[in-house]
Amino acid sequence: MASLIIADDHPLFRAALQDVIRQAMPGADVVEAASFAQLQQCLVEHPQPALVLLDLHMPGAHGFSALLFLTAHYAQTPVLMVSANEQDNIIRRAADHGAAGFISKSASMEAIGAAVQRVARGDLSFPSGVDLSRPAIGAEESGVAAALGELTPQQFRVATMISQGLLNKQIAYELTVTEATVKAHVTEVFRKLGVHSRTQAALKLGSLDLPDPGNG
Repeated sequence: MASLIIADDHPLFRAALQDVIRQAMPGADVVEAASFAQLQQCLVEHPQPALVLLDLHMPGAHGFSALLFLTAHYAQTPVLMVSANEQDNIIRRAADHGAAGFISKSASMEAIGAAVQRVARGDLSFPSGVDLSRPAIGAEESGVAAALGELTPQQFRVATMISQGLLNKQIAYELTVTEATVKAHVTEVFRKLGVHSRTQAALKLGSLDLPDPGNG
């Protein structure tokens, strides 16, 4: 049975997507995640999902970092971005970072279901009016994306927490590891990102930021 992951922090929208998937892909095993941390845990328990429906603004993620995590560590799993943010540049950036599709939260349930079916069978599904032939990301953002792709899942978690301002002690508590382990991860994160401080690391991840994060 195919497993699909809905990663969105709004319970009502997750419920609506559940209904869409039940109609679009009868019999699919649907798993829900309300944060980036929950998404990572879902992927441990369901390592080869047929599809991930990913909210553009996930709690615990940093801009496009959740998408980059998926494309780096679960390259065979297509990702359908679902968002209220319909700016052409955002859609093009999502495509450049490896998304297989992008659908607006304001789209009809029929349109969302059709997008789910297309992406699940291996096709792309982007709004027809968006020109994907022109790259939307520059050298800096592309470089950060490539560097993040070299991080292990645990290092990725540490990098995200660094960007949120957490100290090593706090990160150790969240990950249930020792501070020494966190320090080792921080060293590797700095090396792979090509930075020398937590501030520089946060600024690197800042290049993945999105405008108006309240839009979902």
